[in-house]
Amino acid sequence: MARLSGKVAVVTGAGQGIGRGIARCLAAEGAAVVLAGRTVAKVAEVAAEIEAKGGSALALACDVNLRAQVDDVIAATVARFGPPDVLVNNAQGGGQGTGSLAAATDEQFLAAFRGGALSTLYGMQACLPHMRDRGGTIVNMGSSTGVLGDPGFAPYGTAKEAVRALTKHAAREWGRYGITVNVICPAARSESAKAFEDKHPERWRAVLREIPLGRMGEPDDDIGPSVVALATDLHYLTGATLMLDGGRCILR
Repeated sequence: MARLSGKVAVVTGAGQGIGRGIARCLAAEGAAVVLAGRTVAKVAEVAAEIEAKGGSALALACDVNLRAQVDDVIAATVARFGPPDVLVNNAQGGGQGTGSLAAATDEQFLAAFRGGALSTLYGMQACLPHMRDRGGTIVNMGSSTGVLGDPGFAPYGTAKEAVRALTKHAAREWGRYGITVNVICPAARSESAKAFEDKHPERWRAVLREIPLGRMGEPDDDIGPSVVALATDLHYLTGATLMLDGGRCILR
């Protein structure tokens, strides 16, 4: 029997890359998956892949910068499949630009914070009423960029560290309800990673040299299964950061 049979999962930013891999892994384990993304054609394509393999999926347009749209996604989830058991806050709603810290602007920091920490908060708050009486799994997205303080990414890295702080607060406050809240910091092949490689090939090669396993992860094979584990076997883990980056950042 599939480990997530009868469960309902919501994945934001599910139209490509890491979000797509996570959604497909959850569906393969039997979960009904709601795929949310700004480009509905992309999430619809992934939903069609899942349904073609016998799974249940619903594609929805959503800009995670907007609380009302996140609320609508959760309401649609409940109407179609029932209350969510798993929430994966994968989408970063904006603020991923690079540049020196000395030249960083208010707008860059606010965009990164709004698209990262606030959008994550929106999803968590929308799901809480449905998980409070039955438990649940929340997985948020951090980044080794924030953990390590990679030069040139201050707004993005700062926002991702805010996500980690938010996760720890939620783990302590919501543990009484049987809700686990954890962060994963993935390094994986995705569209954004490919764009960075194309634009900054030398820096890309430098990053790869920092990874003890010598490669980027695969969304379906390396990242998605970890989310499945958090929703099944790792039910006693909460408030933790899982560095799924091939060993680039080893927490002390």
